[in-house]
Amino acid sequence: MAVKDYLRERFFPHMWCPGCGHGTILNSLIRAIEQLGLDKNQLVMTSGIGCSARISGYVDFHSLHTLHGRALAFATGVKLSKPELNILVPMGDGDALAIGGNHFIHAARRNIDITAIVMNNRIYGMTGGQFSPLSGCGKKATTAPYLTIDKEFDVVDLAIAAGATFVARSTAYHVQESTTILKKAITHKGFSVVEILSQCPTHYGRKNKEGDATAMLELHKTNTAKIGSKQLEENPSLTPRGIFVDRDEPEYCEQYEKVISLARKGQSS
Repeated sequence: MAVKDYLRERFFPHMWCPGCGHGTILNSLIRAIEQLGLDKNQLVMTSGIGCSARISGYVDFHSLHTLHGRALAFATGVKLSKPELNILVPMGDGDALAIGGNHFIHAARRNIDITAIVMNNRIYGMTGGQFSPLSGCGKKATTAPYLTIDKEFDVVDLAIAAGATFVARSTAYHVQESTTILKKAITHKGFSVVEILSQCPTHYGRKNKEGDATAMLELHKTNTAKIGSKQLEENPSLTPRGIFVDRDEPEYCEQYEKVISLARKGQSS
């Protein structure tokens, strides 16, 4: 299949603002799926509400545009009922770690075979630029005209602490790297979390004097470094990129099948 076969081209051009990183993340995701040669009929994407959630409207495979913060809950239901399907869950700041935070940590704890993609633009873009759990201290937003005082979550640290068995980070600037990481996340048997830093020039960049989309992409390039690189060793204040965790543990649906099997034996005896 060609890349275009995985897209609903009739819904383009997309609704994201000029310079938004989300379209680039969609590019990386679709290329990962195409390179893996996945069957469209075996793919399901669930999303919630927000700029990131609109991604489910542009992919030409099974998709659910669900409630705010509940994308992982819906995905869990789909996976338990049809464990043979590949489940993708793109989320923004709120869907993943504000209203959806409880679902996030428990999906990680269970190690259910789902790929969660956290599209981190550090702002609530669709609803007017309010600060989010990923904005960090000292940032401006419509709900913080005198700067934020809330410390941000570290998506990678939180995912690792909650028990995710695949955890990685990339950026909208590092397109090919993101594709490579997403391929590994999708094929990993267990709960995979891929954080991809995404620029929002409309709200976050403009209010926080980070410039236009090009300038923000340059920040993704210069403010991050690969795990294990000399660059990161010399400047540990840079945001690390790469795969932090990739380990095998029992997957939830497979364990659940064992429970069903035991229950059936109990009924027959």
